[in-house]
Amino acid sequence: MTWVQLLLIRHALPELAEVTEGFADPSLTDAGRVQALRLPAALAPYRITGLFSSPQKRALETADPVAQALDLPVTELEGLAEYDYEQPHYIPMHEVLERAPETYARIKAGWLPESVDGDTFRARVLGAIDDVVAATDNNATVAIFCHGGVINIVLQELLGLERPLTFPIEYVSVTRILVSRDGSRRVGSINETGHVRNMLRV
Repeated sequence: MTWVQLLLIRHALPELAEVTEGFADPSLTDAGRVQALRLPAALAPYRITGLFSSPQKRALETADPVAQALDLPVTELEGLAEYDYEQPHYIPMHEVLERAPETYARIKAGWLPESVDGDTFRARVLGAIDDVVAATDNNATVAIFCHGGVINIVLQELLGLERPLTFPIEYVSVTRILVSRDGSRRVGSINETGHVRNMLRV
């Protein structure tokens, strides 16, 4: 049986961003850039043949050190964007408790914010994952730089979970998904963080 291996990588730590016009699209913090620089070594054991990313800056900037190390282009897919895509603000999760406690409680309980159309988000994410698989050769490994919500939706679908945000996915963590050409899919690992263990918030 041939498999495609997907490495789902959450972006590194981003800045707080609030705008009065247009959409918030924050860059990484200095700490986030250090986190992203850990990824080439962490991913070195894999024979990665393709890189895909959300179009949001925090994902693209996380992908950049890997793209440079492997000399591979990054393919942007809008379907990999987070549920907050095209919103006028972005609040890092560790700041949501203070700024929006009700939203924080809802997310921590495993549910998307009330403002998010869950069905539309799910369809967008799963469609993008299907597109990646279709574009990937048999027995190949690709890295997908995306978001905690995106990774959770993929896991919810594969594991048949009720809640869309079951797992607290850490910054620059790696979640492995195996996809067979016969259509079967399984989870290889969730939230691998050994490469940034000393940088995680307790």
